[in-house]
Amino acid sequence: MSNYILKIFYVLQLLLLLTSGFTHEFKNTTIESVESKCIEREKQALLKFKQSFLDDSYMLSTWKDDNKDGDCCKWKGIECNNETGHVKKLDLRGDDSQFLVGSIDFTSLIVLQNMEYLDLSHNLFQGNSISEQIGSLTKLKYLEYLDLSEMFYGTNGEIPSQLGNLTRLRYLNLRDNYNIVGEIPCRLGNLSQLQYLDLEGTSFTGVIPFQPGNLPVLHTLKLDVYYHFTDSNIKWLSTLSSLTSLSLSGQYRRFVFFHYLLQTIMKFIPNLRELRLVDFGLIDTDVVSLFHSHSNFSNSLTILDFSDNMLTSSTFQFLSNISLNLQELRLSGNNVVWPSHFYPNFPSLVILDLSTNNISSSQFPGIRSFSSKLQELYLENCMLTDKSFLVSSTSVVNSSSSLLILDVSSNMLRSSEIFLWAFNFTTNLHSLSLFGNLLEGPIPDGFGKVMNSLEYLSLSENNLQGDIPSFFSNMCTLDTLDLSNNNLSGEISSFINKNSVCNRHIFTDLDLSHNRITGALPECINLLSELEYLYLDGNALEGEINELHLTNFSKLKVLSLSYNSLSLKFPLCWVPPFKLVALNLASCKLGSSFPSWLQTQRSILRLDISDTGLNGGVPEWFWNNSQHMILMNMSHNNLIGTIPDFPYKFPQSSAVCLNSNQFEGGVPSFLLQASHLMLSENKFSHLFSFLCDKKAPPTNLATLDLSNNQIEGQLPNCWNSVNTLLFLDLRNNKLSGKIPQSMGTLVKVEALVLRNNSLTGELSSTLKNCRNLMLLDIYGEATNPDLWAILPCLIEFKSMI
Repeated sequence: MSNYILKIFYVLQLLLLLTSGFTHEFKNTTIESVESKCIEREKQALLKFKQSFLDDSYMLSTWKDDNKDGDCCKWKGIECNNETGHVKKLDLRGDDSQFLVGSIDFTSLIVLQNMEYLDLSHNLFQGNSISEQIGSLTKLKYLEYLDLSEMFYGTNGEIPSQLGNLTRLRYLNLRDNYNIVGEIPCRLGNLSQLQYLDLEGTSFTGVIPFQPGNLPVLHTLKLDVYYHFTDSNIKWLSTLSSLTSLSLSGQYRRFVFFHYLLQTIMKFIPNLRELRLVDFGLIDTDVVSLFHSHSNFSNSLTILDFSDNMLTSSTFQFLSNISLNLQELRLSGNNVVWPSHFYPNFPSLVILDLSTNNISSSQFPGIRSFSSKLQELYLENCMLTDKSFLVSSTSVVNSSSSLLILDVSSNMLRSSEIFLWAFNFTTNLHSLSLFGNLLEGPIPDGFGKVMNSLEYLSLSENNLQGDIPSFFSNMCTLDTLDLSNNNLSGEISSFINKNSVCNRHIFTDLDLSHNRITGALPECINLLSELEYLYLDGNALEGEINELHLTNFSKLKVLSLSYNSLSLKFPLCWVPPFKLVALNLASCKLGSSFPSWLQTQRSILRLDISDTGLNGGVPEWFWNNSQHMILMNMSHNNLIGTIPDFPYKFPQSSAVCLNSNQFEGGVPSFLLQASHLMLSENKFSHLFSFLCDKKAPPTNLATLDLSNNQIEGQLPNCWNSVNTLLFLDLRNNKLSGKIPQSMGTLVKVEALVLRNNSLTGELSSTLKNCRNLMLLDIYGEATNPDLWAILPCLIEFKSMI
């Protein structure tokens, strides 16, 4: 389910709070209309760049080399210098609706020598190593703004030290790229003009390399758990006199220099506008020491995030007394128990997050007491009951018109009075999350008549019953509706009002999955033409779906119909109006031959067409389209033939499930690029080309299941090519001969299943280096494991069969 609405509110709120700053300045730069045309060489470089990935969301639809649209300075995301015509800005930031997919050719951007601003964040790029890709950008010597956050997947790599050569860089954001590994390059310390640095959500390790004097004008710093502070780099931190925003996450208390680090942070308090110490190991006395000596705390700090620490109600009370100007406070994941007779004093508070605390006390004062300006309140997983939450707030009628977002999910609310309470409390609510409670009975009709501003509603994982109310189709502002995992019944046709003026405006995200909805999928569902995400899986739908059902879904990104009794019947020449990123059709019927309309879906990342009655071979175009898939599940069909060894490459984090088919011949080596490979119950006969292809790129394979095939002869002695394996299952084949020595290179393997073959020889010398082995199944084999000799080496060993 999409969280897009919540993201919008959070970003808008931060922009209101952060009234100045480098990021704000850049984000609000307006692309000017320019008279000078772009330079031909740079235009061709941009077109070459476009060719390196898929743009099925038409994000770059204006990038054309023709007479009408040939001026690249007028293309979307491009800004040129008014005088010279050189490209100076490239903003291709993706979002939930539009993003780029596939490999990316950074080298083509080298031509844009005058570029100052580059944002490729929130896309899905794979291909060459991260080091090679980013290394190409280090030649853009005028670059000032670089945002590559949340864009790399399926490929690992280090950040090249040459990034430190971009001496004009003022903004660098690499967050949420977990595939970035290695150490932080020390040459980043050369970026003397850098003002913003975000490395959260990466997999950097080692010591922070910066020394006193590095990054002297930095005003925003965000670091993660994997870095180690030392005496030297804490001294560097203390020299950052311009720092106004600091975010450190991770268990820093375990480090020797924790208290020294805390004292350093204390010195910044008078100047900080934003402080986030998440999962930091903080206790109440740490918070008191941070703020005790700073009487001007309330005049400076507006954002405070102490989530996932060990704080109690004492800290909550302490902050209430000193932080009169605090606008955002996050204390989720602590040990806050609501104090008796406590009425907090946060007159300026706009955002409050107390999720995952125990505030179920009967003394809970109600929402009104927090702040008259409160717009966002998060009370997820707080042990709230009807008595502690609803009763305490009964006197609060139409008193909080400011509240826009309310999250009371994962609590113990039972009564349907929560709906009455919600629309008596405020009719201005934009987002309401009630998922994961114990709500029973039907959704009252009155709820939809007064919640005229609601844009996001989640009621999933409750015990709601009855038909889906028809009033939802008259709530014209409703963008996201999640009713999944309930006991709702009836038919979809009664839920969609054909005469509603809202049909063409509501629902970009509709989730009715895992209920008891019956009947056919009505053609009138195509009235919901704004749909991007449609989840109907796990119901009792039946009948046929044809092209008329889907004809208006040009914006659809996710279609999930699995585990219904549906038959999809489309003409052979049908071209869908949508470009999907996820398609789930498990247990539906697709016909006997491979669906040709899938050829148009080149951007699919998750595909499940298991148990759909498919017969025959898999066309070559499908394997070509599958190179970007994170999940491919075609199991439990009757697919036949050999799989050619194409020069394709899967993302390293992908799962490929081809089990329970009739594939035969050798296992192609390109499948090695998956992380999890399920090939059991087929007719594969040999492994040599799969394991012993010297031209194959390095693999990240963790799971390999080849059980119940027809693999015969000796095992190839090339297991060093898959030394990342954690689970290997070769049971019920026709293997014979000695177990090869190269199996000893599987040093990470935890489960090894070889039963019901004809393998011979000694295992003791082969497995002595497999120290993580927990399960060894050699039932029916003639091997002599002599495990007593190697048991001291098998630290995790638990079972042999």
